Amino acid sequence: MADPLTPEAMAATHAAAFTQSRPWSAAEFAALLDSPLVFAAGGARCFALVRVIADEAELLTIATGPGHQRQGLARACMADWESVARARGAAELFLEVAADNAPAQALYHACGFAECGRRAGYYRREGAKPADAILMRKGLR
Repeated sequence: MADPLTPEAMAATHAAAFTQSRPWSAAEFAALLDSPLVFAAGGARCFALVRVIADEAELLTIATGPGHQRQGLARACMADWESVARARGAAELFLEVAADNAPAQALYHACGFAECGRRAGYYRREGAKPADAILMRKGLR
């Protein structure tokens, strides 16, 4: 994944991938990346944004541009961020995913994540019923 990963590229990919919710802006990505606890993995076509605090890593977002889906980029990106998180001392990985996002859930299950909780009505969507958030974790030990 050699394509340049800038806050602007992240915002463009995020906007293309997240059509049911408010996409994050380049300024929001830049502000998150200013933290030494946050890192990005992948490239402009598919990236993950992750925060590691103590021994826990949280996937803040992952996005694959619509024209690049079903090519293995997200699976490779998942492996990339897991490797960096492990190197930063993470023993547990966490993420949340909308209950109606079956493709993302399938990816996370394939990468070894298991459901560990649920937040009812977490994802608010304009003109649609809120979706639950499924909390998922993966231990690295």
